Parts: sequence; C-alpha cells; structure tokens
Amino acid sequence: MPRVLVVGSGFAGLWAALSAARRVDELGSAADGVRITVVTERPFHDIRVRNYETDLADCRIPLEKLLDPVGVDHIAAEVTAIDLEARNVTAQQGTRTVIIGYDRLVLAAGSQVARPRIPGLAEFGFDVDTFDGASRLAAHLDTLADNPQVSGADTVVVVGAGLTGIETACELPTRLASIFDSSLTPKVLLVDHNPQVGSDMGASARPVIEAALSDNGVQVMTGVGLTAVDIGAVALSSGTTMSAATVVWCAGMRANPLTTQLPVPLDRLGRLPVDDYLRVEGVSAVFAAGDVAAARVDDGHLSVMSCQHGRPMGRYAGYNVIGDLLGRPMRALRIPWYVTVLDLGPAGAVYTEGWDRDVVATGAVAKATKQTINTERIYPPLTGDRQALLAAAAPDLETRPVRGSGTVS
Repeated sequence: MPRVLVVGSGFAGLWAALSAARRVDELGSAADGVRITVVTERPFHDIRVRNYETDLADCRIPLEKLLDPVGVDHIAAEVTAIDLEARNVTAQQGTRTVIIGYDRLVLAAGSQVARPRIPGLAEFGFDVDTFDGASRLAAHLDTLADNPQVSGADTVVVVGAGLTGIETACELPTRLASIFDSSLTPKVLLVDHNPQVGSDMGASARPVIEAALSDNGVQVMTGVGLTAVDIGAVALSSGTTMSAATVVWCAGMRANPLTTQLPVPLDRLGRLPVDDYLRVEGVSAVFAAGDVAAARVDDGHLSVMSCQHGRPMGRYAGYNVIGDLLGRPMRALRIPWYVTVLDLGPAGAVYTEGWDRDVVATGAVAKATKQTINTERIYPPLTGDRQALLAAAAPDLETRPVRGSGTVS
C-alpha cells in the first residue's frame, strides 16, 4: 500500500493533503490503495496569520474536522529526522519514538520566528509566531492587568517593523487600553534596526504605514536594535534602557530546520530549491511546499513566506505528488499576480499590488478586504462535507482578492 506522507498541517501541509486526496479520488481505481498521512506536532490547522489579533477563538481547527471526511490519516507527532535512503521519518510522540515510512514525501513543515541569542530574550520575550505563543502573550498581558504595579507594566516593545511587527503594534494600543481599563496609559514602541518601517513594503506604502502608526499612538524607533531583555526592562543598541514588562519579537523568519537534513543548498532563509512541480531538486521522491520551499512563481520571482503562496503551493504539491507516484501528468506552478494587504488596526489597512507594492487601496476599503481574507478566503470549508473539501483543494489559482468599490481612500 503506497503511502504519501505530508509533514506539516499549516497552509501548505493541509492543502497538500487535501489536494492529494482529491487527485486520488479523481483517478478512482487507478489510485486504489494509495494512503495519505499527515504528521504534525499538534493535531490542528492553525490560521497563523491571525495571531497578531486579540481574539483567536476561530484560529485553531481540529484536523479531524478537515481530514477525516476525505480519508486522510493524521498522526500527532514531531518529526525530528528524515532518512532519504530508507524513505522514512523519525517522530516523537511525547517520550515515544515512531518511524513512519513513505513512498513519496511532501515536506511542508513551515517556518519559525528567528530568535537571535540576545540575553534574556528566550526567557522573557514573547512572540505571535504560533497559536501557543500568541496565547502565552495574551495570558501575560492579562497578568499585568491584574498587577499594574509591575515595573514597565504599561509598556510593550515590539521588535521588528516588518509586516507581522506592524500588524502587532497597530493592534496593541486598543487591546491594552481594554485590558488595563484606564488604570494605566499603555505605551507601544515599535523598534527596528532598519532606517525605516515597512522596509519590504515599498516607497508608496510607507507614508500610509507611518501615518497609521502615528494615528494608533504607536511610537517608532528605527536604526536601533534590542541588546538585552530582563524582567521589566529592555536595553537598546542606542544605549537606552527603559522599563518594559513586555517584549514581542517579530524580527525575521527561517524555514523549519528539517530542511537542513536534505543534501541540497539552501537559500538565505533556509528554504529548499524546488522545480516547477514542487519536487526538491536533486532529491528523489521528496516534494516541498510553503515556507520550506523556494519556488518560482513567475519568470522573475520566488515565492515568499506567506499563506498567499503557501496555499497554492500545497495544492499543486498534493496534485503532483500523486502524479509522480502513479506516473500521471503533473502541473507546473505559476502565480501571475502578487498582492499585500497589511492590517493597520483602527487606522484601516493598506492594499498593494505587484512586486513593487503599488498602493491601490487604503483605509476602510482595504480593511474590508483584509477582514474578508482573514475570516473567509484563507479558511477551508468547515462543514465537514467531503465534496466541499475536495472541491476547495483543486490545483486552480484563485483570482486576486477584491479590493472594494473604490481605489485609494
């Protein structure tokens, strides 16, 4: 019984599994006996890109709700090793070690926030990289509200003014004001070593972002980095030390370190080189999708670490891994459009198109698009209906998100 093993249940892993199940269903008797298994550390599909938000109630979906209806097995275990020669992976289930074989492997283990060895960051820093990390931050903030006399209780330092850092910083003032209920006047400071915020967002978006941060009451400090974290205090490269009970690290991402176990050169983000069909170049029987893979999405650009690319990469990898296994046609991945929709909290959002990130919508118009993306577009069907799940997993490219009835507003 040939097995396709998918490592990971994020945007790429989930959709790879569903797409593989769809392809098996399409092929009928020609795919009899093919078994699809997902192995992932936690038995959930997390809507990771929403972790900066205050309410995460709808951001964790049990895998059984998504995979059981389409006949995909799932194992809750952390993969620690890949044996390419034996075609198996080693995984940990608590104290128990399990070996899981495969005929074809889809590595979709995602990425993780890159935490440098800054003194105190591991012990006292927070992040919104995972559902558990975001929940830990929320519990910490609630604790401060109960003990406002803690040194720096009124101050949150967000480190990293990229997309995640900006979205987190814009969300925090309103969130903190609600938590502290006028007992304290919260301060949010956004710190980045770059000379400008939103360095990846392009020149036309930057004034919109800067105005939104100001309107939201976020203080910005650029050209400096974090050098140390302690209980109730942070030190910056400028020589400044300030009271702050909360540091949220949002600076940089790296592919899951499982990529280092494959004998191929990795890019600067630790990603695997893949061909147009998502096969890892130079490694037989292994596909990669999502944040662990550097895929060509058009003639001049590689994929970015985002659900925008992770979801279609997963769908194509799932379709193609079954084709590769059974000697059937495969489909080349190409994504002809690129957009960024950045949440700016109460100030709205900014929507850009193209790799130069030209602003086409701001304010309430862009915010409506962002809310549709975050609450509808990136979700799988939640009804448990088999046909709906399989239909959603088709390796067809979505059109770009609707940006509302107006342009820049």
